[in-house]
Amino acid sequence: IEKFYDVGSGICHQIMSYHAKPGMIIVGSDSHTCTAGAFNALAAGIDRTESAGIWKRGETWFRVPESMKITLKGKLRKGVYAKDISLWIIGMIGSAGANYMSIEFHGEGVKTLSISERMTLANLASEMGAKNAVFPYDDVLKKFLNENSETAKDWNGIWADEDAEYAKEIEINLDEIFPLVAAPHHVDNVKAVSEVQGTKLNQGLIGTCTNGRLEDIRIAAEILDGKKIADGFQLLVIPASKKIYLQAIEEGLVSKLINAGANFLATSCGPCLGTGQGIPADGYKVISTANRNFLGRMGNKNAEIYLASPACVAYSAIAGEIVDPRGIKTNDVFPFKKEQSETVVIPENENRRINGVWNYADVDNLNTDQMFAGNLTYKILSSEPETIMPHLFKGFDDNFAENVKSGDVIIAGENFGCGSSREHPAVGLAYAGVKAVIVKSVNRIFYRSSVNQGLPIIVMPEVVEFYKAGDKVEVNLENGSIKVNDKEFKFSPLPEELMAIFQAKGLVNWIKEN
Repeated sequence: IEKFYDVGSGICHQIMSYHAKPGMIIVGSDSHTCTAGAFNALAAGIDRTESAGIWKRGETWFRVPESMKITLKGKLRKGVYAKDISLWIIGMIGSAGANYMSIEFHGEGVKTLSISERMTLANLASEMGAKNAVFPYDDVLKKFLNENSETAKDWNGIWADEDAEYAKEIEINLDEIFPLVAAPHHVDNVKAVSEVQGTKLNQGLIGTCTNGRLEDIRIAAEILDGKKIADGFQLLVIPASKKIYLQAIEEGLVSKLINAGANFLATSCGPCLGTGQGIPADGYKVISTANRNFLGRMGNKNAEIYLASPACVAYSAIAGEIVDPRGIKTNDVFPFKKEQSETVVIPENENRRINGVWNYADVDNLNTDQMFAGNLTYKILSSEPETIMPHLFKGFDDNFAENVKSGDVIIAGENFGCGSSREHPAVGLAYAGVKAVIVKSVNRIFYRSSVNQGLPIIVMPEVVEFYKAGDKVEVNLENGSIKVNDKEFKFSPLPEELMAIFQAKGLVNWIKEN
């Protein structure tokens, strides 16, 4: 292996930025692989099993996505950042608003964004449900590539035809955007900073693959230079790569932040997924530059997480409460509101399994952190399903792991399996013998992961809406039918190749047999 980065080198998405080039097709076993779209590449997340399959076979499959065109106009005002653009879009369309789509960023506003800012936008495409996001090959990207390459050249960028058709089109005036946060416990629970200003905080995090670049650390250091963080407040800074860490040391940024009271952690994902140092204590309220704020996301379901820009985190660290990075108080109100799931956690005394059907029809955005805790990702191997089982759905429905039976069916709401590309939940559900998961909509990577593990996912919102607790449900994959009591719903029979993977109990077995 010629290009190998061991532990301590940095987050894979930041490392990939040192190699991504226009026109490349890039896949990686993490949902935020889409970050590399900032380099005019098609970059999409897959799971570990599929990654291993590519090493073995040298190929994989793609569904050609519909495209969403986002046109950016104007320029960001002082105190407003790329993170605010992303949260604006997510709050507008919802965490599944671009499900399986390819997002293209167009318009004069794109030219005002640095590569670091574009990486933030491309990174958070995953939190809109998108397959990928892509920026054009323009003068900004050309300059960046030539400054970071041994020899200057003109790269062959790829872009949409003039007469391209789009499933959705959105226009955003950057000069109308104001500072935002994503409030607990979902990324599309977006509010203006002014709506939550004054909320007392215990901890801040600047870093992750979303906002751990040198530009982000510079912003925080400039704000905190000569200042002190609030008494009792803990500020953590995690550079996205060793290269960035060294650059921050050379520029004197690290000493400025440490003198202000910040602590630096090793270059890694850190507490973003609930591992290592920095996991918040019970009752803590955290403001973070990360990308997700699901219940339990940072390793403690008794903490609350707000997502914001590096500047908002830095100013809030000084005050010990959420502060507008513009240094003013306003009456801004975010103009869009996405309804949040009626149910986030199933009470322990509530039985959701009746007649072999687990009824989660009232649960939208059931994410992979709730299905299998992030802090177990590297303690329990996804290749060992029997060790996954005791932890399956813990923290969401504590009765599930002990009571799920082979042949059971799961019924759930919108955006099932959103969040991390962690394949443990799909592995566990397939191992348990779950016959099918019937949903209103499904996260793209979770769908692929389920196919790879031999777990059928059927998207039929009409079934979910028709079903009532206690109904009898029968699923026939070969014939393409679902019966709820005496009512039959038809869907296209699964392709022969897909059925072969299900019959082989997953992609690994299928590859071995073929």
